[in-house]
Amino acid sequence: MASSIMVVEDNPKNMMLICDLLEYKGYQTISCYNAQEALEKLKSIKPSLILMDIQLPQIDGLTLTAKIREMPGMEKVPIVAVTALAMENERKRILESGCNGYIVKPINTRSFVKEIEAFLKEKKE
Repeated sequence: MASSIMVVEDNPKNMMLICDLLEYKGYQTISCYNAQEALEKLKSIKPSLILMDIQLPQIDGLTLTAKIREMPGMEKVPIVAVTALAMENERKRILESGCNGYIVKPINTRSFVKEIEAFLKEKKE
């Protein structure tokens, strides 16, 4: 069975690009356009990995990550931030919030899926 990846992204173009890249490689994607939608879906779905946009409306991605980490069964699900903010202090905040790592926007379409697969592999080890 294909791994399922939840994509939390408020920009429809970014969402489409990310989902297209993942689906082309055989992954199932679960699209969420805001934090509330993600929290609602996580009540019934446990994805293999979560891709988290940091700059979301209402509840930002780092706050959402902390909330997800408090949910039963979600402690070990890899959460990877997808952000345009790549400065050192931002990197520290991302990791402290509970994210396993991050990918910088704009994403590199050639290496993106390989980066995701590396996080999935780490989860299995």
